[in-house]
Amino acid sequence: MTDILSMNVSELTEFVLGIGEEKYRAKQLYTWLHKGASLDEMTNIPKKMKEKLAEKAIIPAVKIEEKFVSADGTVKYLFKCYDGEYIESVFMRYEHGNTVCVSSQAGCRMGCKFCASTLNGLKRSLNASEMLSQIYTAQKDTGERVSNVVIMGMGEPFDNYDNVVRFIRLLNDENGLNIGCRHISVSTCGLVEKIDRFADEGLPVTLSVSLHAPTNAQRDEIMPVNRKYPIELLLSACKRYFEKTGRRISFEYALIDGKNNGEADAEKLAELLKSNLPGMPIHVNLIPVNPIKERDFRRGDRIMTEKFVKTLENRGVNATVRRRLGADIDASCGQLRARKYEENGLNSKI
Repeated sequence: MTDILSMNVSELTEFVLGIGEEKYRAKQLYTWLHKGASLDEMTNIPKKMKEKLAEKAIIPAVKIEEKFVSADGTVKYLFKCYDGEYIESVFMRYEHGNTVCVSSQAGCRMGCKFCASTLNGLKRSLNASEMLSQIYTAQKDTGERVSNVVIMGMGEPFDNYDNVVRFIRLLNDENGLNIGCRHISVSTCGLVEKIDRFADEGLPVTLSVSLHAPTNAQRDEIMPVNRKYPIELLLSACKRYFEKTGRRISFEYALIDGKNNGEADAEKLAELLKSNLPGMPIHVNLIPVNPIKERDFRRGDRIMTEKFVKTLENRGVNATVRRRLGADIDASCGQLRARKYEENGLNSKI
């Protein structure tokens, strides 16, 4: 069976011709696919063509397994994939438009200690179609258009590089959702070779780098990836990315009480970024860590967070604290999936 939702227009045209249909049918089919339609909903596709598609093609749509709506309007989805795997997405409403945070993998093998997505390891990577389907399903469910996408849910996007790049190109296609690259963000824990490769793709998306510590010793403790790609190598890749693309990089920093949230940590972080990235616009996105029952990490109090921000700003580093949407529904990715695994008698890995 051929995954036709992951195809671009050219590939779909070749497929349609290959099953004996007219070339113009490919454009019709593509339009329906990128409305999130099933075969039954494609009103101008002939019955015989639908029969051929049912026999030879697959549209790997995700289905809503669970849904939680926050008091602030944020919607958290636990989706079930065609093969029974679970993934999570978050639909967020902002004044500038609706954003969906999509997963790129079912689980994750990066092993970041503060992240619930790693608890059951990596099961598999998602196809471009499954990433698109998260958006289309959320749009259908809410009745609202998505105008911004962040690839910051479950999984490491650059560990699923080819599918993620294909997904971004399909998102950007004027015949599909037509979401501009400047409205798309990709988060990475720091796979250096993939950052360099991505800089050459010609996709001016925003890159968000999960830093989370000001020293290698601290980062080693909470992010195993740092042992292969220490901070100095990572920041060198960030500098090259900026020089090639001109796009500012956002550094994600989870504030963990007693681990990395002291004033001395803020001073080290400012020095690290200013000395390694001279002349480069720097933004630090501070995220009070989301507690998960399998770990003993906790967020610090508001006063400590405010001191951290002030220390960075006093040293010339722009910093903001991420607005905590969906706090009442466990909107950080991985928690619903971990709970589903537990309900099904599968123990979380710690």
